[in-house]
Amino acid sequence: MELSGKKAIVLIEDMYNDYEYIYPYYRLLEAGADVQVVGPKAGQVYKGKAGTTAKSTAAAADVNPVDFAGLIIPGGYAPDIMRRHAAMVGLVREMDAQGKVVAAICHAGWMLASAKILKDRTVTSFFAIKDDLIHAGANWVDQDVMEDGKLITSRTPDDLPAFMRAVIRAMQGA
Repeated sequence: MELSGKKAIVLIEDMYNDYEYIYPYYRLLEAGADVQVVGPKAGQVYKGKAGTTAKSTAAAADVNPVDFAGLIIPGGYAPDIMRRHAAMVGLVREMDAQGKVVAAICHAGWMLASAKILKDRTVTSFFAIKDDLIHAGANWVDQDVMEDGKLITSRTPDDLPAFMRAVIRAMQGA
């Protein structure tokens, strides 16, 4: 299994895009990763836009980035709620600073902007937040997946296969 012995984080908050949480979560498990679902609080149930639920296994404030190979941020409206929690934003910033994989899809670029890790980086996202990312200093492109070092971004659920291939490939080298 490609990620045996690796630990990964999938961030969670209410109003996540159900596909953008479920697909990466199970794909990481399938690849053999130990996956932690990290939210503002441990043991809390969060609800997706389509009604699925997911329970956090850890609180962002209690997670040590050194222990993880990568982090995935699902889209939906959850990133706008996530970025209101300093510990969640700080986790993204620290994972990037440590050279870990940071992957964001759809509206998750909002978390990257709040973490202030976009200056002179090339990213993609759902087109509606293009201006937000450019204002945060990013170079924005319209393609299914963009890899800028260990920063991996995609646009929509349709891009999930390409997104997760890139994430798993990058995490193998982490």
